[in-house]
Formats: sequence, structure tokens, C-alpha cells
Amino acid sequence: MHFLDLLSAERVCTGLAVNDKAGLIDHLAELLAEGGPVAIIREAIATRERLGSTGLGHGIAIPHGRCPQIAEARAAFIRLAKPIDFGASDGQAVDLVAALIVPAHFTDQHLRLLAELAELFSAPSTTAALRAAPDAPALHRLLHRGMKKTGTD
Repeated sequence: MHFLDLLSAERVCTGLAVNDKAGLIDHLAELLAEGGPVAIIREAIATRERLGSTGLGHGIAIPHGRCPQIAEARAAFIRLAKPIDFGASDGQAVDLVAALIVPAHFTDQHLRLLAELAELFSAPSTTAALRAAPDAPALHRLLHRGMKKTGTD
């Protein structure tokens, strides 16, 4: 299973305006819940963030969590309208956000998905293209192209 297997076009957003990390986590929980336990997903992501920021640096964050109340892993991708502070180690505000919520037993798969994302975002040309995409469908297509280039699709 790869990140793109979990990322439906409906869970890719551009231009989202939030004021802070908590607002972003609220929106991610709504996207990832798909009519399910929004509050539980929000808490799973927030709990992980309390352990340390999932801001990778260079304006990228990968908020994620494990949740025993869901049966299948899900992903979302958001490009924010305006960067927000995410507590990244480089101090740079975040505007690109790839989020994951996985069942509690997905320990190894969860780590593989996070490594896949880190590899994708290591290419400055990929992140520049994601920032320049005109809309959510174009962003979704670029993610597919970027994943194929890294060999993760």
C-alpha cells in the first residue's frame, strides 16, 4: 500500500485558510473521518503532535496518527492559502500538508508511508510544483507524477 492508494481526489485541497495548527488539525480530522469519528481522529493527530512537531522543514508537515476505531488507512493533502507556524525544527511556516490516519495495528506500514512521503518531499522541484499547481485536481495529478518519479507508486 502506498500513500496514493489512500488519497482520494476529494481529500486534496488547495487554498485552505486556517489560523493555526489546531485549526488545521480540525480540518484534517473532518477530511479523514469520512463520516466517521471526527473527534477521535482529531485527538489521534493532536496526540502525535504533542510528542513533537511533524513539521519536516521547508514548509512541509506530515501530521499523522494511529486510531483503533478505524478499519482502513486514509490520507489527505492540503496546500494552505497562507503558511502557518507548525513548530518545524527549521522555524519555517508550513503550507504543504500530507496527513495520514491509520488503524492502530499499522505500525510497520505507517512507518513505510511516512518514509515514502519524506522521500517525495526531499525533491525541491516537486515541492515547487506542488506550490504552483493551480487547483486541487492539478495538485492531485502532480502528487501522482511525483510519486511515480520516486518509484513509490
